[in-house]
Amino acid sequence: MNSHGCDVDFSARYRWMAFALIFAITLIRLLYIALWCPLDLAPDEAHYWDWSRDLDFGYYSKGPLVAWLIRASCASLGDTIFAVRLPAALCGGLLLFGLHALTREVYRSDRLALVVAAVAMTLPLIAAGASLMTIDAPFTCAWMWALVFAHRAIFRPTSWAWLGAGLCVMLGMLAKHTMLLFVPSLALFLATTPTARTMLWRRGFWIMTALAAIGGVPILIWNAVKNWPMLEHTSVHVGVDEEVRIRWFGPIAYVAGQFAILLGVWFIAWVGAIWRHRPTLEERPEQRFLWWMSAPTFIFFAAFSLLNGGGEPNWPIVGYLAGMVLAAGWVREQWHHAELSHRLLMRSSLAGAVLLGLLVIYVMHQPLEVQPILLRIAGPASEAEPMPLRRIDPTSRLRGWRHLAAEVDRLRNELRSRGVEPVLAGERWTHASELGFYCAGQPRCYCLGTLLGDRRSQFDLWRLNPVADPDAFAGRTFVVVGLELERLQFAFDRIEPARVIEYRENGELIAIWTITVGHGYHAAPAENEPSVPDREG
Repeated sequence: MNSHGCDVDFSARYRWMAFALIFAITLIRLLYIALWCPLDLAPDEAHYWDWSRDLDFGYYSKGPLVAWLIRASCASLGDTIFAVRLPAALCGGLLLFGLHALTREVYRSDRLALVVAAVAMTLPLIAAGASLMTIDAPFTCAWMWALVFAHRAIFRPTSWAWLGAGLCVMLGMLAKHTMLLFVPSLALFLATTPTARTMLWRRGFWIMTALAAIGGVPILIWNAVKNWPMLEHTSVHVGVDEEVRIRWFGPIAYVAGQFAILLGVWFIAWVGAIWRHRPTLEERPEQRFLWWMSAPTFIFFAAFSLLNGGGEPNWPIVGYLAGMVLAAGWVREQWHHAELSHRLLMRSSLAGAVLLGLLVIYVMHQPLEVQPILLRIAGPASEAEPMPLRRIDPTSRLRGWRHLAAEVDRLRNELRSRGVEPVLAGERWTHASELGFYCAGQPRCYCLGTLLGDRRSQFDLWRLNPVADPDAFAGRTFVVVGLELERLQFAFDRIEPARVIEYRENGELIAIWTITVGHGYHAAPAENEPSVPDREG
């Protein structure tokens, strides 16, 4: 018998059940991506795929790992949706294995580890990260396994685990520079925990730190050579590129956003665990480890909510990885609470959260099946709101791109029949990335956004491009996709009347774009043009 009264063989059964469940959900996700997914690539996914066609040690907004993974997959399977999203599904499976491993190590319970892995599968944020190939897929996976190795290095202790943690942090740095938060969070735990404090000065911690620094070296060199585009992107994103203004209600919006993405109940469980195991009260080192690897990340990004940009809801996601494990112990305590009413409230709330999570995941993955219900919620279309579904269904932004590309290809062929080989461009980076993936032959596309005052993107760093090298494109005919193309009159000798492209499902308008043909491109910087909002078409 183990310390929790479970037969060792039965514990092994829980372990194999968890492995089988994780393997099964990963296989289901792969089959979904290959056979049943109705969603086109998200603009971010298409943009990262475009990065992968020009491998480098850095890109305008992020590190190179996402592009490297996509190119490795596409080199083996071709430039398809399945190949682009394959690394996300694999990283999602590894993330679940990491959650199981850390829970098992902390609580010495295979049953609780199985429950944590199973519950994690019902969280929409984790399910989305395992189906869409964004930087969060490899980033969260790297953070998760850095936690596992760091825990083993500290509490076993095992010297080689410091090397494993360092390699994970290094990979995470190549995915997203906020991986850097891992090192000071761990240092704070070691410094504030008497039984672990000496490790702060030992070789293992500094080997991990050195490896983390190595992960940042190629990105720093790339940024220095390119005049620090990542710094420019970050300053724009958080709203400190111009006048800094304090958003006093920003923290309230931040907490409300976190409450929503964790379906309320799980956020309350996390807050309960963070309060219950706060360092001023908690003496057990393993629970302190989980606290320090969770709460500081949440607090760090809460500070950004005071700035102009406010940040994005997914920024503190890695803080919830250790937080989920910490919350598992707190929930287990509440599950066996002495008061019957307390137990019933807790159990019914958790069951409701699981069911709600599964429902949201189903809607995310099969939005067309529930579209009639969503349309009733969204209300009828109006002149002011022609696409009401987009307000409540984020997946609507992942549909229609193939339809748009087919219309663009039709126009390209029409021009070719007139002896003109057009250049393909988008008003925004989102348009250019999607067209590059879905248009016939996956042509190189360009972005004209900075001519209109839009923020820069990776398209502005690649050379040759029409904005930085107008002479190389002088006199060419362009097919341009966007929203407000009449504002590009200055860049061409002549622009044909815009064609409106609509994408409908069951008669409902889901997306709308305009396409125009511009003849005689010439240099026409427009520094005084008004800024274009950061939106998707």
